[in-house]
Amino acid sequence: MVKNKKLFGTDGVRGLANQYPMTVEMATALGRAAGKVFLRKDGLRRVVIGKDTRLSCYMLENALIAGLCSMGINTLMVGPLPTPGIAFLTRSYRADAGIMISASHNPYYDNGIKFFSPEGFKLFDHQEQEITDLVFNNDFQSAVPDSNKIGKNSKIFDANGRYIEFVKGTLPRRFMLKGLNVSLDCANGAAHRVAPMIFSELDATVHVYGNEPNGININAGCGSLYTDSLSKKVLENSSDVGVALDGDADRVILIDDLGAVVDGDAILAICANDMLKQGELRNNKIVGTVMSNYGFIKFMEKIGAEVIVSEVGDKHVIKDMLYHDANLGGEQSGHIVFLDHNTTGDGLVTAMQVLRIMSETGSKLSELRKIYKPYPQVLLNVAVKERIPLKELKGVTKKIEYVSKKLGDSGRVLVRYSGTESLCRVMVEGESGSDIASFATAIADEIKNVIGA
Repeated sequence: MVKNKKLFGTDGVRGLANQYPMTVEMATALGRAAGKVFLRKDGLRRVVIGKDTRLSCYMLENALIAGLCSMGINTLMVGPLPTPGIAFLTRSYRADAGIMISASHNPYYDNGIKFFSPEGFKLFDHQEQEITDLVFNNDFQSAVPDSNKIGKNSKIFDANGRYIEFVKGTLPRRFMLKGLNVSLDCANGAAHRVAPMIFSELDATVHVYGNEPNGININAGCGSLYTDSLSKKVLENSSDVGVALDGDADRVILIDDLGAVVDGDAILAICANDMLKQGELRNNKIVGTVMSNYGFIKFMEKIGAEVIVSEVGDKHVIKDMLYHDANLGGEQSGHIVFLDHNTTGDGLVTAMQVLRIMSETGSKLSELRKIYKPYPQVLLNVAVKERIPLKELKGVTKKIEYVSKKLGDSGRVLVRYSGTESLCRVMVEGESGSDIASFATAIADEIKNVIGA
């Protein structure tokens, strides 16, 4: 019996579409394994399945449905919808699980499969391992139902409307965006229908971009990773704010009225400060990650909030939020989690909360973003051919130790492998921008020499 093989990464199972592990065969096996794992109760047995706009979603969607139905699970197919929408609908339909087919911010040629529990949370490690073991051991037969109990697939036609109302419901009653000029980039992804409708129904003036997906243009020079174009559009349109979602809309990066980027750390600082003033920041705690800017951490301490430092990945952020009983957490990349509203990062809910603060305080986003001063930070991504434990790379560890000693208490260095791509990320932070750039380059060059692709 095969035990403890790895299949899941930081955010579900992910890889190059139509190649292992993102094959039809694997998707079917994952569906069957999930069917067995979630086949725990009598009565209705159903799983919500959503996707983004990648071409490969069609084949993976059908393969997952086939695997689930073969195990007696009824599937509810909602079509393209943001990942947080699937978390919400899983709870709304009282489903046994939710599945999202998406590689988030990655290019179209990647894809992934994310699972949600009945409560709408990403699966815990032991649940992911249980599914993995079932897949590699082909251990489904004991749970295969009789032919008269095979599951059915149904198309859900009101999923968009349900999620739109959910997002609007996170705002105060009668709150409107009238008079607000918004430039919106949907990344040609899962939010290309629902996002424009949300802003329009709240009476904002909306200029929409990245809302013409063709299967291969998701995240292509647009969305939260590529904000230069949206910054220009904000200035051209005299917009009050730019909203840049990623392919599955679980993260957001904002652009202020001057065209400057407002990243996840700044968004967290704005929202935490507001929630603290309103007495809504539970236990005066907020969860960040090892990538959170040091200036952000210092600002949180200044206003009386404790920062819990988590591993990278919204799954880890949420795990620490639950453990420490916090209701706000997130990442610099724009995954922001408001546990009072949703159980995963939600780009549209996050945008709504910032727009509400702008409206209630009468402040421009360019004013709100000055709430804290970020330390200069350099992040370099190095493509790698293999993931040798960093502690075994003596040349790399020596460079890291040298840089750490040079920075002292005025900065820090973090080197880690990406959980979703074949990359090693090098982050150096400190008070001097020129110094940290050279430090980061020195470490990155050493990694390239040893394991560079």
